[in-house]
Amino acid sequence: MDSSGQYLPDSEIIKLYKETGDPEWVGVLFERYTHLVFGICLKYIKDEEDSKDAVMEIFESLFEDLLIHDVKNFKSWLYSVSKNFCLMQLRKLKIIPRTEEITEKKMNHSFVEFMQELHPYKEQEIDEMFNKLQEAMGQLKPVQERCIELMYLQEKSYKEVAEITGYNLKQVKSYIQNGKRNLQRMLKQPYE
Repeated sequence: MDSSGQYLPDSEIIKLYKETGDPEWVGVLFERYTHLVFGICLKYIKDEEDSKDAVMEIFESLFEDLLIHDVKNFKSWLYSVSKNFCLMQLRKLKIIPRTEEITEKKMNHSFVEFMQELHPYKEQEIDEMFNKLQEAMGQLKPVQERCIELMYLQEKSYKEVAEITGYNLKQVKSYIQNGKRNLQRMLKQPYE
């Protein structure tokens, strides 16, 4: 596998992994989504070291799970897998956090800019809206999705996004602005 795999869509990477069985394809997904899974684990487990361990266990499970499941939207599926893993761990330890604590942590998520209106909602509604956001991200143009992920999930500056992607600063700002506008439009559709 060459480094071009990092630019392939999730669905193509999963397809290649199923066809070849090459674990490096799962490695590409690991690099792409480690930050997201770690954030989810930290939100529920609330311990940095235990969260790092959970991330490793979740990604180790992908080697088998991706061969079994027909995953359409990897990000949303991975979010659900990660959340369920954490809840199972907490249940085993008999440490289920209160809904208010979970909601507060969710409000601190990197996507809070897109989800400020979520505060009065219940945990289940927040999960549903987060899943809708993940699905909407998957519908963006790849350049917009990549720039937004770098900016908001990996907390990179405009300059860093430009260096990573090879786009100039003006293009990066345009992709992010248009991507945010598209996300807002897609997320408002069900409520109009």
